Order: sequence, then structure tokens, then C-alpha cells
Amino acid sequence: MYRVFEALDELVAIVEEARTVPMTAGCVVPRGDVLELMDDLRDALPGELDDAQDVLDERDTLVANAREQSDRMITGAENDSEAMVAHARAEADRIMAEAKARADRMIDEATNNANAIIGDANDEAQRLEHSANREYEAVTGRARAEAARVVEAGNASYNKSVSDGIVEQQRLVSESEVVAASKSEAERIVDAAHAESDRLRGDCDVYVDDKLADFEDILTGTLRSVNRGRQQLRTGAGVHDYVEYPHGVDEGMPGPAQMAG
Repeated sequence: MYRVFEALDELVAIVEEARTVPMTAGCVVPRGDVLELMDDLRDALPGELDDAQDVLDERDTLVANAREQSDRMITGAENDSEAMVAHARAEADRIMAEAKARADRMIDEATNNANAIIGDANDEAQRLEHSANREYEAVTGRARAEAARVVEAGNASYNKSVSDGIVEQQRLVSESEVVAASKSEAERIVDAAHAESDRLRGDCDVYVDDKLADFEDILTGTLRSVNRGRQQLRTGAGVHDYVEYPHGVDEGMPGPAQMAG
């Protein structure tokens, strides 16, 4: 390739140093030198041109191969990407399904445990309620019996006092000298009998009220124990906020005032 540039430089020098033809823009150059340089150029150029053409042809082939390989790589990458995305989506769906199934099982187990605990608590509450009702009936019956006995004893004492007062009054009335004293004593005895009867009735009322107050304290303590047990069961069960308790569990339990009434 160097010879080509060298021959061209020599041709330029020959043209520049050639003699000018008068009255024209042409010049006279040595034919033999120019032809010799042209032969050198002809000998040098074909090999260089062939090499250049081979490079150009190879370049097009390389570019085409590179473009084809790039297209194959892009297509393969897209296919691999779609396959990976589909696999990832399927794996995510599988994991979500397993997580949902596990969550459903845990919720069902928690619900069953909560229902079992609530059922046990309801049974225990009903048992305590029945026991409390029996105790209430027993205490109330004893209190009524004791009140009836005290009232009956008071009435008997009152009637006896009144009878004794009437007898004494009649006896004193028969004696004129002690009529005033007998009336006064009879009135005193009658007033004392009334006072004793009122005292006995008051004692009976106090006794019955004390017994009912004691039973109310026992029943209130029992209901508080039941409520604490239910609260502990709820807290220990670990039930989530989305698990609702049946309304009947709380609404159906009578309060202390209702059971005492």
C-alpha cells in the first residue's frame, strides 16, 4: 500500500514539474515515466483492493452473523424471561394457596377451641347458676320458715298476753276498789304485748334481711368468679379480633340484681 502512495506522489511531482504548452492550460509530461508509475500503481492496487473488498465482504458477513446471533439471544432471553415469570407466578400462587389454606386451618382450629372453651364456660356458668338458685331457694325457705316460726311465736305470745290481760281486767273489774288500777294494768299489759309483737316482727324482718344479704354476697362473689374465669378463658385462648363471640354468651347471663330479685 505504501508503493501506491509513493507512485501517486511521483506522478504529482512529474505533473507539477512538466513544461507548460504555450497558450493552453496543458503541459508536456514524460510518457515513459508516467506509464512506468501507472504500471506500478496497477501492480500495487489490485492486491490492496482485493484485501479491502475481502474486509468489506467479511464485515457484512460478520455484521449479519452478529445481528442473527443477537436476535437469537434476544429471543432466547425473552423466552427465558417469560418462562421465569410464569414459573415465579406459579410458585407465588402455590405459596399463596398454601398460606391461605394454613391460615384457614389455624382460624378453624382457633374457632373450634374458642367455641369449646365458651361451651365449657357456659356449662360451668349454668351449673353455678343452678347451684346458686338451689342455695337461694334453700336459704330463702329456711328464712321463710324461721320468719313464720318467729311470727307464729309472736302471735301466740301476743294472744296469750291479750288473754291474760283480759282475764286480769275482768277480775279487777269485779272489784270496785281496784277498777282504775286494773284498767291501767290491763292497758299496760296490752301495750307491752303489742310492743313485744312489734319487736318480734322487727327481729324477724332483720333476720330475714340478714339471711338474704348473706345470700346476695355469696351469689355476687360466685358471679364475679364466673366472669373472671370467662375473661381468663378469652385472654388465654388468643382469639383474633375477627373471631366474634356469640352475643348470647354475655347477654344471657343474669346480673346480680336480677338473680337477687
